[in-house]
Amino acid sequence: MQEKIRRFSRKREAIRNALAMTKTHPDAEWLYCAVKPQFPDLSLATVYRNLCEMKKNGEIQSVAVFGGRERFDAVTENHSHFICDKCGKIDDFDAVNHDGSIDKLAQEDFDGKIVYHTLVFHGVCPDCLSKTAD
Repeated sequence: MQEKIRRFSRKREAIRNALAMTKTHPDAEWLYCAVKPQFPDLSLATVYRNLCEMKKNGEIQSVAVFGGRERFDAVTENHSHFICDKCGKIDDFDAVNHDGSIDKLAQEDFDGKIVYHTLVFHGVCPDCLSKTAD
């Protein structure tokens, strides 16, 4: 069966660029609002469809679902995240070494094949902590 050839799409490129330009790990609605001024005919369904395709092709990654909304990251290299359980803020978390040692350790205790892992820390961000201290 012949592989489907993907045509260039200005809207898909704008969605990808908007995602790459932010560190906030946005959801589809945030990206829709960011790209809509460039493309008045853009629909939220188009944003969802393109995010799904980019995720399937490994161009972006899904970080988590918070508040019923899937959050995305343009950085596809293996890295960890921190999610604030109060406000939903997602930050990259670089304190953990991603040299493959954790995959090797897990593989030693697993009869299947480890391909990759994700590591997400949950807690309360500094902003939310300072609000509760007041």
